[in-house]
Amino acid sequence: MYAVIKTGGKQYRVEKGQQINVELVGGDDDKVELKPVLVVDGDTVLAGPKALSKAKVTAKVVGENKGPKVTGFTYKNKTNSSRRWGHRQRYSTIEITGISKG
Repeated sequence: MYAVIKTGGKQYRVEKGQQINVELVGGDDDKVELKPVLVVDGDTVLAGPKALSKAKVTAKVVGENKGPKVTGFTYKNKTNSSRRWGHRQRYSTIEITGISKG
C-alpha cells in the first residue's frame, strides 16, 4: 500500500516506514497528519475528494536538517551596484507511521 501526499507545495509517493525530507513541519517528536492525494492498495485506487474524505497518512517528525547551499550574485553595470547572497533551505525529516483508507 502506498499513498501520494501533498505538503509544502510538493507531492511525494510514500509507504509505511519510509523517511522523507519535507519543508518544515512542527518540532521534534511531533505527530503530523497529512491529507493524501491518492491511495493505492493493490487493485484498489482511491482518488478524488469523496473517496479520500476519511483517508489520512500519519507521520512522526524524526529530525531537522539543511539542504545544499545556493549562492547568487547580482550586478548592475555602470552603477557600482553588486550584491552577493546565499540561501540554505531547512527541512524536516519525517517517518511515515501509517496509511489508513478510513
